[in-house]
Amino acid sequence: MNKEQFLKQLNDSLKKLSLEERQDILQDYEEYFAIGMEQGKTDQEISTSLGNPKQISRELLATYHLGQVEQSTSAGNVMRAVWAVIGLGFFNLVIVLGPFIALVGVVIAGWASAIAFILAPVFALLNLMVSSFQLFDLFFALALCGIGIFMAMGMFVATRALTKGFIRYLKFNASLVKGGLKK
Repeated sequence: MNKEQFLKQLNDSLKKLSLEERQDILQDYEEYFAIGMEQGKTDQEISTSLGNPKQISRELLATYHLGQVEQSTSAGNVMRAVWAVIGLGFFNLVIVLGPFIALVGVVIAGWASAIAFILAPVFALLNLMVSSFQLFDLFFALALCGIGIFMAMGMFVATRALTKGFIRYLKFNASLVKGGLKK
């Protein structure tokens, strides 16, 4: 593959990035080709030594999305980072997607439980309309509401901690796939 083919394939694979970022990356790879030419290498040898442009773009996209998550931890950024890291290799489908689904399930279950407990007084009032009033039901519902509020506070902290921990796991996995851990 010659220089133009390599850069075109790399550019096409990086369409998800902004034009400015793509140009910076392409300029870096043009410099790699220029340095290689100065050393007497052919375009073929340089492109072979650089690797597959599609794999390079997957690694660059994963790094970019992980950086976006660090700047703004939103659900969309986390999802994009997860899919970018999964895209680094088939092995990541199991290693990244499995824990991600498990963590999302735990977080959703925790929040659903907290919300259900907080809404307990509403259900107690609905029960009051349907059947006779029992003071125990009202106090029990208020106790559940208090427990739900504590659960919601705990889930807020747990969600933030799990998100940060999972982002660290994604970074670890991405660095492992890119070429092992650096000491």
